[in-house]
Amino acid sequence: MSDDALIVPAGEHGRIRVFALDLPPEQAEFLREPGAVDQMLGLAGLDSSQIDVIRLRDLEELGLTGYLTEGCGLPNELISADREMLDALQGYVLVLRSPAFGGKAAALAPQPGVRLIATYDEPGTDWRAEPIRSDSARPYSAPRPSPRAARSRARRIGGGLFAVVMLLIVLVIWSVAS
Repeated sequence: MSDDALIVPAGEHGRIRVFALDLPPEQAEFLREPGAVDQMLGLAGLDSSQIDVIRLRDLEELGLTGYLTEGCGLPNELISADREMLDALQGYVLVLRSPAFGGKAAALAPQPGVRLIATYDEPGTDWRAEPIRSDSARPYSAPRPSPRAARSRARRIGGGLFAVVMLLIVLVIWSVAS
């Protein structure tokens, strides 16, 4: 990564940035404290729930690629080109998701020892669908009850509500009298 600040546009969503942390273990562990990542990236106000500081050894056989595909939902095809590089990383990494910026524009200026290694765009939801063509999907296609059946159902519901209200009144009077 160059020395230029990394620019995050306002309203960015669906992007995951992976940073390698070339830091001593104590300093990398410190990044789990609130506000520590803000200092390392040169800005303030990040949402810490959208930031993961990961010791790669803790991922065991899952590995960083497994974390990104299974944990973050990235497709295998998206990270396949970077698989060797990701698997070769050691120590700690920082995974930063777009919601961490709260929709605001930001200019990241990572401190020495923090370097961007990959940026991935999460796949969006495909909202396209074929229209439903069955008869039951048409509006007002349910069978209508006869007027007599509708009145009968209404009487049963009304009678049930009346019984419940009367029972409550009796219980209130009984509890006050005791």
